[in-house]
Amino acid sequence: MSGPVASVEAAAAAPAALYFGDVMHARLKPMGHRFSYRVMSLLIDLDRLDEADRQTPLFGVNRAALYSFRETDHGPRDGSSLRAYAQSCAAGHGIDLTGGRVMLLSYPRLLGYTFNPLSAYFCYTSDGELALIIYEVRNTFGDIHAYVLPVRPGEHTEAGIRQQQDKLFYVSPFLEMPLRYHFRVLPPGHCVKLRILETDTDGPILAATFNGRRRALTTAALLKSFLALPMVTFKIIAAIHWEALRLWIKGARLVQRPPPDANTVLASAESNDYSRASSAARGPKPATQPGAVLR
Repeated sequence: MSGPVASVEAAAAAPAALYFGDVMHARLKPMGHRFSYRVMSLLIDLDRLDEADRQTPLFGVNRAALYSFRETDHGPRDGSSLRAYAQSCAAGHGIDLTGGRVMLLSYPRLLGYTFNPLSAYFCYTSDGELALIIYEVRNTFGDIHAYVLPVRPGEHTEAGIRQQQDKLFYVSPFLEMPLRYHFRVLPPGHCVKLRILETDTDGPILAATFNGRRRALTTAALLKSFLALPMVTFKIIAAIHWEALRLWIKGARLVQRPPPDANTVLASAESNDYSRASSAARGPKPATQPGAVLR
């Protein structure tokens, strides 16, 4: 077998692969604002880091290379095993990942630098069932918060996995805290899709999406990415600040950043109940928007 199909099948069997696609953000209210840009993401098997390190001279794991992946960029950020971290998160929800894969989707470092607004751990049981997704959110202050969401019965749909979660972590200076995330995810395969809708009690406020197509992690693919998407990791952080400036010029109101604490930096969010602590400040639970487009 040869051609694109063989390339995709080889990528699926490899310890790491690439996803090329587009990120889009759309602010829906109080003013409309939309932007998109081209990116390359890395999917890496956290049990096969040594193998991934040998896939191409242009990619390194926990070492310097043109493109690289470092465990210190994720989870506890102390260099400890991310596989063990994911397994611990799963165990906290009564899920046993022994014998199952844990795949992390994130941006790789380019020339030693990266910024990951959202990374996603796809955690599988030994029988190949996707049992848990960890949504690791980072803000521009360097804080990280992990939303650890078991994949529950009824969350599987033809369009992907649908999950919901209270917003518990300050990200945008133009979005209030009492919001709710609606995730729709097509797990990594030939393609991957991450769609997020933020809502308040009156409906959708912001939508964000990533749609990517899988390619093998090879020297040729990385060289092509470097030429087609030069300085992409710097572009991401620059785009965040540029679009924030444009929103401010349009009159978006700044929301004060609450002081970070241990729960909003490293600990995973255990509450998925919109009516629990701080609900009085948040108001009633917003209605789910089943027909809304999640990015």
